[in-house]
Amino acid sequence: MESSTTPAAPISNVAILSTGTAEQHREHRYGSRLPKTLWALFSRSWVTVPINVFLIEHQKGLILFDTGLDPAIVSDPKYVSMEIGRFFLRRVFRFHIGPEDTLARKLREAGYRADKISKAIISHLHFDHIGCIADVPQAELLVSRTEWHRLSEPHPEMDWLLREHIELPDTDWCPVDFTHTDDPLLAPFGGAHDLMGDQSMMLLPTPGHTDGSMSLLVRSDGMAPLLMIGDLAYGADLLLRDQIPGVGDQATLRATYAKVRELKKQLPDLTILATHDPAAKEALAAALENTLMSVA
Repeated sequence: MESSTTPAAPISNVAILSTGTAEQHREHRYGSRLPKTLWALFSRSWVTVPINVFLIEHQKGLILFDTGLDPAIVSDPKYVSMEIGRFFLRRVFRFHIGPEDTLARKLREAGYRADKISKAIISHLHFDHIGCIADVPQAELLVSRTEWHRLSEPHPEMDWLLREHIELPDTDWCPVDFTHTDDPLLAPFGGAHDLMGDQSMMLLPTPGHTDGSMSLLVRSDGMAPLLMIGDLAYGADLLLRDQIPGVGDQATLRATYAKVRELKKQLPDLTILATHDPAAKEALAAALENTLMSVA
């Protein structure tokens, strides 16, 4: 029997919420030899994917990994301010999201309160990851400094970084710097950031989808380790077999994929969770099986 003096594990639950679904081109998800503009304009092959948000219950507070997509993207014809952006958006994505798919409502349905979220980790600044930051105005919004710097460069909207939906009034953006780590598991990534100060939630630079993309390694007593990767890959299976998507920098993606696969080799029970992976919820449930945690 566990001693009553044994400290509680820092993480008590991990859950997945979905703020609607979308369709992306097969070439987008699985890669293509065609130039991106060609498949974006002419492909007729679509794949339905979730827009996942991950919730971590840490003893110091509730943490989000990404915030999902704002339903206004389908109801507001000027949600994307640039006309050329609106033109391509309709050709790259088909959204299935309604007013009931707000982050605040999804949290409430799962038994949580949006105003209790203390931090929101933003894997990268694309609109389907920052879309509901207004639902958690009190939260610290953590983004890699490399990703944040892109906003000050010319035309970030050309990379789908929509400044008008990022730089909202009263938001608390906190750029993250990665520092040297002696942890042999994490050193290959070139740095890490200990989010909670107890090594249970380690932010890692994982460039490729964008230069400043980052992932979250979750480790806690009594549970298998988890790696939340945002859009580094659109599915764990794609990363593990080195299948590069149709967007991002291919050489950088391959280098980062190799680092993640080595981490998986060192941690065989590691579960990789991608934002747009239909298998993520089932994979998380399997990873948490036989623990005290459950999927919301």
